[in-house]
Amino acid sequence: MKVAEPLIKPVITAGTVQQKVTASLGRRHRKERVFKGFGLAAVLASLALVLILFVNIFSKGLPAFWQSTITLDIYFDPQVVKISEKPVQAANESDNDFRQRDIEWQTEVGFINFNRLITDSLEKVLPDATQHRRDLQRLVTSGERFALRDMVVQDTSIIGQTRTLHLLTDANIDVWLKGNIDRSLPDAMQQLSPKMREWVQQLSEQGLIQNRFSFALFMNADSRSSLASAGLAGAFMGSLYMMLVVIILAVPMGVAAAIYLEEFAPRNRFTDFVEVNINNLAAVPSIVFGLLGASVFIGWFNLPMSAPIVGGLVLSLMTLPTVIIATRSTLKAIPPSIRQAALGLGASKMQAIFHHVLPLAIPGILTGAILGVAQALGEAAPLLLIGMKSFVAAVPGSPFDQSTALPVQIFLWQGNELRNFFEARTSAAIIVLLALMISLNALAIWLRKKYEKRW
Repeated sequence: MKVAEPLIKPVITAGTVQQKVTASLGRRHRKERVFKGFGLAAVLASLALVLILFVNIFSKGLPAFWQSTITLDIYFDPQVVKISEKPVQAANESDNDFRQRDIEWQTEVGFINFNRLITDSLEKVLPDATQHRRDLQRLVTSGERFALRDMVVQDTSIIGQTRTLHLLTDANIDVWLKGNIDRSLPDAMQQLSPKMREWVQQLSEQGLIQNRFSFALFMNADSRSSLASAGLAGAFMGSLYMMLVVIILAVPMGVAAAIYLEEFAPRNRFTDFVEVNINNLAAVPSIVFGLLGASVFIGWFNLPMSAPIVGGLVLSLMTLPTVIIATRSTLKAIPPSIRQAALGLGASKMQAIFHHVLPLAIPGILTGAILGVAQALGEAAPLLLIGMKSFVAAVPGSPFDQSTALPVQIFLWQGNELRNFFEARTSAAIIVLLALMISLNALAIWLRKKYEKRW
């Protein structure tokens, strides 16, 4: 009878187990180090790209906050500024009659040749200027004559007096002094004539032309006839009016809708349908809201085109899903024990929500609302479709006046034909827009911290 051979089983010793565990731990640690390395590299790459973006914007935009000006003693010659006495409203005169007389008087002031006052002052500092009067008029940007007109309108007593004023130079002179024009080009390809370049050099050496902080960038509206006077005042006010509309409409409606859906609405197919569509609306491209606004608010309701009220309504529709989702997420984060404790003490559901849950949710609600408003502030695509890309040379006085917005103004300036001047001005406008958005984000963080400490 054949006897079966015994099975040989491997002997697992403590040393073998330790080696396997050590090898496994080594592999896991290597994978962990590789993952951390990739994560750190991704963070550093992101920071590097953001840094490159900010360095590029600030390096181009910061010089635009300073603009070349020429200091002149302007004599308001009575022989040039010949106007009748400024009208004063009589006791028995109606407001309409006085307004009509005042408009006629301002029209009379508008016919005065204020350019002559500037050229006369330039001739005193440039002895050979009388032979090149055409070039002489191009030293100062054309918009400064309106500044002189406004001075006369505000105070007629300056007629016959001499005032030292800092006037903006022409845009071509500004870029020439900042080195944004290749000075090695032949005269036929230069934007300034040889005589103008000689005058600019002479006035710079005398200290009459200097770089000063550009208040015109913030105080003036856009301009096409006087490029050096173009500013952001109209676009800033347009954005302000739109943000007011968004805050008044989108924030209260979004918060109220979120409270109802999260705390009071029954769980059925209809509320599920509403929730799904709110989430879908948050992912809809912003340009679709522009198409909706153009067809509904302008086409059906006949609201004025290129008005902040229409832009505010469009941005409110776009911001509403964001506010609802952020508010609902905040309400869900409140512990259920808060609601149960309030109900257990005899509070109604309304009292439990508004007296106990909402105070704890205020930081998150404010953060979501402000971030939604900040996102709307930077939108340009929907505004282009409702006509806010139109050139508007006045500061809007109400949400129903024609206007543009900061993102659209950036879009318009980047396409200007005088690239060597408006490239820096476009970057400056981006800096202003970024400053506003960062300020809103900082406000959201501050409010969150404040109410977190309070509650």
